Amino acid sequence: MPETPPSQTQPSQTQLRRAVSSSFIGSVIEYYDFLLYATASAVIFNKVFFSSLDPLAATVASFGTFATGYLARPLGGVLFGHFGDRLGRKRMLVLTMTLMGVASFLIGLLPTYDQIGSLAPITLVLLRILQGIAVGGEWGGAVLMSAEHATSRRGLWASFTNAGAPSGMVLSTAVLTGTGAVMSEQAFLSWGWRVPFLLSILLLAVGLFVRMRVTETPVFEAARSEAARDAAAWTPAARRRKTPLFDVLRNHPKTLLLAVGVGLSAFVAQGTLTTYLIAYGVRAGFPRQAVLNGLTLSSALAVVGIVGCAALSDRVGRRPVVLTGALLMAVFGFVLFPMVNSGSTAVLTLALVLGQSILHPLMFGPLAALYTELFATRSRYTGASLGYQIAGLGAGLAPLLFAQLDASSGGGGTTTTSTIIAASCLLTVLCVLALRETRGQDLTSVAVVAPSSGDVPGAAKPSSA
Repeated sequence: MPETPPSQTQPSQTQLRRAVSSSFIGSVIEYYDFLLYATASAVIFNKVFFSSLDPLAATVASFGTFATGYLARPLGGVLFGHFGDRLGRKRMLVLTMTLMGVASFLIGLLPTYDQIGSLAPITLVLLRILQGIAVGGEWGGAVLMSAEHATSRRGLWASFTNAGAPSGMVLSTAVLTGTGAVMSEQAFLSWGWRVPFLLSILLLAVGLFVRMRVTETPVFEAARSEAARDAAAWTPAARRRKTPLFDVLRNHPKTLLLAVGVGLSAFVAQGTLTTYLIAYGVRAGFPRQAVLNGLTLSSALAVVGIVGCAALSDRVGRRPVVLTGALLMAVFGFVLFPMVNSGSTAVLTLALVLGQSILHPLMFGPLAALYTELFATRSRYTGASLGYQIAGLGAGLAPLLFAQLDASSGGGGTTTTSTIIAASCLLTVLCVLALRETRGQDLTSVAVVAPSSGDVPGAAKPSSA
């Protein structure tokens, strides 16, 4: 591979700061919209859009619409990943943010079941699908904007995108609970819940202003220049170049599958702690506000945890940090529900803080850099997005599965739930052990990191860290 000019591989600190801040702010806004729906699905939508069902069935149905957003995320990853690998990261990030903001704004305008009948939940599902497509395309581009601008401490800088998720949760929960606190329950269920969704249009304007000030990543620009030279000369490299999705599925299926397994437990834990536990805690007798306060506190602390664990992975490697988190979370899954069932608000809050602010960041913090380092530049947006978003199905399906188990067992399915959490963590442990350490991987490499079970011919070896 021709040596890349220093001007292309040494981005200015100004652009790095802009890229990181853009990725973080954009991620906060995207996840504000996406996770606002999560909280609303646990405490509002079952009463507003599924009022014809009994309470437990309505909760299951509400979580079902919540899950559709996660089912759509891989589609968004493939769609925007394809064009992001071909046209650039920045263009796709502008499109994903616009799609998310408009979809969330329209949810705030949506008539209820009492007003238009079954058309209300159907439209809600369609808008949730658009949200899923948007966030599915957003993550990969935002992570690459930071990681491909960084010249060192890639785990730290890329992690600010992941830190946007709990930050968005804090913002969405604070706005939702603040709105509910200043009005009666009847007014809140009648129209007050719409306010946080309608605010999305203002956040969209802020996000687009920040995002437009960032330049394309130097790593992508170098790869695009090389591809143009190969195409002009019709070199063997140009003849072998395929669509990004085909390249990932045909040439790197094992890497993709391992990537899914590495992230699955983090998402199962995320869905459990940030969505399912809200409904479970309310049914266990806690006031809704007490559960949301605990969630807000743990989400705020999770921002520090995610960035800190990612920075740690820059020093000791991605694998040790993720392995530690998965093993501890497997044990914690059996402690979580007894803590909630204690009836103590303090113990409930402690459970949320331990799970979401300490253990989950160990698994989740390094993922942004790790997924970036698993794939080559020509298909990185597609590969990283697809692996991450398929793993992300765990966050959407886990609350639905656990709610269904709870309904079928009459509220006694927590042991099975804990076992499922532990099993997902065990899968992560096995997949991490099957991967080689990626911390020192050169992002300008044309090859991907080989699994640890054996070297792949032509695979790039990690550079010294």
